[in-house]
Amino acid sequence: MRADLEEVFRTAYPRVVAVAARVLGSRDQAEDVAQEAFLAFGRSAVPAGEALGWLCVAAAHTALNHLRTGRRRASREEAAGAADPVAPDVADDVVARDERRRVRAALARLPRRQAVALVLRHSGLSYAEVAAALELSAGSVGTVVRRAEVALRKELNRHERHE
Repeated sequence: MRADLEEVFRTAYPRVVAVAARVLGSRDQAEDVAQEAFLAFGRSAVPAGEALGWLCVAAAHTALNHLRTGRRRASREEAAGAADPVAPDVADDVVARDERRRVRAALARLPRRQAVALVLRHSGLSYAEVAAALELSAGSVGTVVRRAEVALRKELNRHERHE
């Protein structure tokens, strides 16, 4: 066990959960992802000074993997007729959830580096933190994030036309 694990956990846990929750839309699932990330960190030789970026990237990757797995499971369940019936009085809630589902599905279809850059930046990490986590220059983070946003919009539009 790493001697610095408890201190890193105390300082980084809220941010790691926030990154995973941004991808997954579920705090419960995000906490599971954070646990996986911290277990991996505990086995790693990552210096404590680089822990936050490393953990956020690990959480984003793990959350994207969970999204992809969940999407496949959901399509199997839907094909089997296991979809929940929707009550008409919750239409607005259903529309909002459907929109979030569409964005998460599009995010999961992006190249991993773009998806991770978007998630990290929109989870509140600074350009410097995103740069360190993805091993980029701080000056290129804005470009990477903008390209990822364009790719996400294209992916959303592409799938909107096919639905």
